[in-house]
Amino acid sequence: MRRVSEIKPAGHYGAVIDRVVLDADDRQRRRAVLKGEGGSEFLLDFANPVTLRDGDGLLLDDGSVVRVAGQPEALVEIFTKRAPDIVRIAWHIGNRHTDMQVVGERLRIRRDHVLEDMLKGLGASTAPLDASFDPEVVAPHGHDHGA
Repeated sequence: MRRVSEIKPAGHYGAVIDRVVLDADDRQRRRAVLKGEGGSEFLLDFANPVTLRDGDGLLLDDGSVVRVAGQPEALVEIFTKRAPDIVRIAWHIGNRHTDMQVVGERLRIRRDHVLEDMLKGLGASTAPLDASFDPEVVAPHGHDHGA
């Protein structure tokens, strides 16, 4: 079975032989057998977990490339009238340990009616959409949460 030898960022690889479509959770892996839409099967096997982004290229050990595509997910886009208010909104989302994507001056999270109500209560506007979700990678921190 072919193996992924390297992850190439979007725009930094040549022609592709296939495409693999994965949601945001499935794009955070250490080891998995993946199958492309065209039937290519290959092994992703790294020492540590990796985060694949929509548009990345998986360089296989035979030199071929498989493009990673983010599966559309039910999201909500969050925006405010004043740019500084989005920082306060982002803090509230982060305080709830919710995955979040920054897209320009807007934020995206997975659809969650409780969070959407909270955000509207904080003065944010929201718009539902189906799109690939590329949340920020979790930064390491020096404490546990009672585990």
